[in-house]
Amino acid sequence: MSKSLIIVPTYNEIENIELLLNTVFQYVPDTHLLFVDDSSPDGTANEIRRIMEQYPGQIFLEERAKKEGLGKAYIHGFQWALKREYVYVFEMDADLSHPAKKLPEMMHELQQNDVVIGSRYLDGVLVKNWPLSRILLSRGASTYVKLITGLPVRDTTAGYVGYTREALNSLDLNKISFVGYAFQIEMKYKLWKKGFRLKEIPIVFTNREFGKSKMNGSIIWEAIYGVIYLKFKVRK
Repeated sequence: MSKSLIIVPTYNEIENIELLLNTVFQYVPDTHLLFVDDSSPDGTANEIRRIMEQYPGQIFLEERAKKEGLGKAYIHGFQWALKREYVYVFEMDADLSHPAKKLPEMMHELQQNDVVIGSRYLDGVLVKNWPLSRILLSRGASTYVKLITGLPVRDTTAGYVGYTREALNSLDLNKISFVGYAFQIEMKYKLWKKGFRLKEIPIVFTNREFGKSKMNGSIIWEAIYGVIYLKFKVRK
C-alpha cells in the first residue's frame, strides 16, 4: 500500500480529471488518489469511475449527496485516509492549478516537517493568468491573517498542502468550523498553535483553463470573520 494519498475534491470538473491523473502519475506513479465528489451534475463521478479501471487499487471515489463546500469535502477525505493508515496526506485542486511536479519535493519535505505548503508568495508572486483583483485579494488575505494571528506563513490560504498522519490525528476534524478560504487558514493556524512544524516551498500557481471557479462572496466574508474567530477562540 502507498504511504501517500492525494485528496481531490470535485464539483463539475469533468474536463480536468484525465489531465490531472496523467500529470500526477507522471511525477509520483506509486501514490494513491481519492476523489471526493459532491454529486457533480456534469458527470465528473462517472468520468472518475471510467478512469479508475485503468489504475486498479490506486484511484478511489467517495460521492457525497450534495455540495457542502471545500472544507467539508476535505474533512471527509482526511477521515477516510486516517482509517486506512496513510502516512502522508495531500490536498490538491482538480483544476490543474497546483503543479504536480512539486509533489516529490513536498513528499520529501514531509519527512522533516509536519505540514508542507505549496506557496504562491514565497519568492515574489508566482501566479499565472490570474486577474490582478484575485492576486490582490489573495495577497491581502494572507497579510491580514498574519497581522491578526501571527501565523508565520506567507500564503495562508494556500490549498496545495501536505500533512503527516500525526498532524491530522492531533485535530478533532469534526470541530473544523469553516469551508472556504477560512478552512485553509484554520487548518494551518490550529496545527501551528499545537507546535507542529510548517514549511513553505515555492510553487507556480496557474489559473484554470477548463471549468468555473467556485470563488464567491460568502467565501471571502467567511475568511474575514473567521480569522478573528480563530484568534480569540483557538487554544492549543
